[in-house]
Amino acid sequence: MAKVLIIKLGYSETIDAGISRIPSLGDVLRTTVLLHPLAAEQVTWLVDGAAYPLLAGNPLISRILPYNLDSVLQLQREKFDTVINLEKTPGICALADSIDARSRYGFRFNERTGEAEAGDGCADIFSLCKSPALKRANGKSWQESLLQVIGACWTGQEYILGYRPQSRVAHDVGLNRAVGAKWPNKAWPAGKWEELAGLLAGCYSYSLQQGLDNLYNYIEWVNSCRCLVTNDSLGLHIAMALRKKAVVLYGPTNPNETFFYNRAEVLYPDVEYSCIPCLAPVCDQERNCMDFIAATEVKERVDRLLTGGLKELTDEE
Repeated sequence: MAKVLIIKLGYSETIDAGISRIPSLGDVLRTTVLLHPLAAEQVTWLVDGAAYPLLAGNPLISRILPYNLDSVLQLQREKFDTVINLEKTPGICALADSIDARSRYGFRFNERTGEAEAGDGCADIFSLCKSPALKRANGKSWQESLLQVIGACWTGQEYILGYRPQSRVAHDVGLNRAVGAKWPNKAWPAGKWEELAGLLAGCYSYSLQQGLDNLYNYIEWVNSCRCLVTNDSLGLHIAMALRKKAVVLYGPTNPNETFFYNRAEVLYPDVEYSCIPCLAPVCDQERNCMDFIAATEVKERVDRLLTGGLKELTDEE
């Protein structure tokens, strides 16, 4: 059994150029696809404390370490067979390189420039980080790209959420309105959500987003919905992890970068903007592209999902 360290805090999305101290929780959750080929190994995961609930209880993680000074000092004295670093923050790359390990995958630290650089397995995704044009045209999912980093084959591996929600299905449709602070540009306008609620009324039971004060409560709420209408946000990834159906609203980001496991309908703005997907957190158009996703079209996609348009999934599957 090999001793493996995964460094994924959420500060830098793996195939995105941005770096922030606000963790991308969805990026942490989708990285759990890496655990499938590591199932026989002893895995330690270094993560920001805000993302801890997404990993807690995961049967394929032996130990979760919150990112703090104690953990850093401890890791610098441990020995590992493999270190997988999926953070591009230079200081974290330097930490990863300082840890005693036989093999390394992911991002490395360039001692001359003081910046992150591509290490084993991640030359392709590093190129995507450096080139907006390549990222706009990218047709490969994050899940496949992550497995490529460690030389594993992509066979449709699912996310693995350790937390087992106890809620029962109580709503046909969940309206997952909020987006993270890092990407306000992803939001569908409030008026569109209100219009959609009016279209759903009398046809389906629906619930406005709940649980934003607590990640466990949020997971429970997503689990209580048969189908989620969502922006490209954490709720989407939780829904995929819980094998839920979703209508996903895209504009500034590339939908090809998420594999939906045949459980989602994807909608794109009905407008001729050459900037789509702009990959920018703030819009510079007079009217945001997300304004051009019609509530009536979203309702039609909900109808399709809830009347057997995609395979029905059960807890046993």
